[in-house]
Amino acid sequence: MSLSIMSTERLLLREMTKGDVGHLLTIFSDPEAMHYYPSTKDEKQTIDWIDWTLANYTRFGVGLWIVEDKMTGAFLGQCGIVPQEIDGNIEMEIGYLFVRSVWGNGYATEAALACKNYGFEQIKLTKVISLTDVNNLPSIKVAERIGRKKEKTIKKWGKEVHVYFASL
Repeated sequence: MSLSIMSTERLLLREMTKGDVGHLLTIFSDPEAMHYYPSTKDEKQTIDWIDWTLANYTRFGVGLWIVEDKMTGAFLGQCGIVPQEIDGNIEMEIGYLFVRSVWGNGYATEAALACKNYGFEQIKLTKVISLTDVNNLPSIKVAERIGRKKEKTIKKWGKEVHVYFASL
């Protein structure tokens, strides 16, 4: 049984487990959902992703969490707080990635806002960021909807990425 982290009006966010490989592959194997990532992921890369996430839980006390429909338990995507290196410093990023069939329902905004509040209220972060591909307008809109402002544009993962931030 995985640990529930938080819930919103419509969503439950819980810890990722090794049993989530199939769920995550619905996103990772979809070329459109993965358009702003370097490539799609196969099963082994998905297991590596879960291992990275579990290591973040241990090392930082946060990571990406599985997002489920609160009423049905259906897998919707992942959202959480992950460490990212920016200009030689570790910053905490709110990251999100959802199954394409549920895009446009406000789930990313709802989950990201819950993670932002969790970061400030529960774990006492003073700043959270989001990294968005400069061409990923839906992700940029999510960052802006939850009150983050563009701080700068950097080169990361071999491309131009906006750094959005919110602070207390």
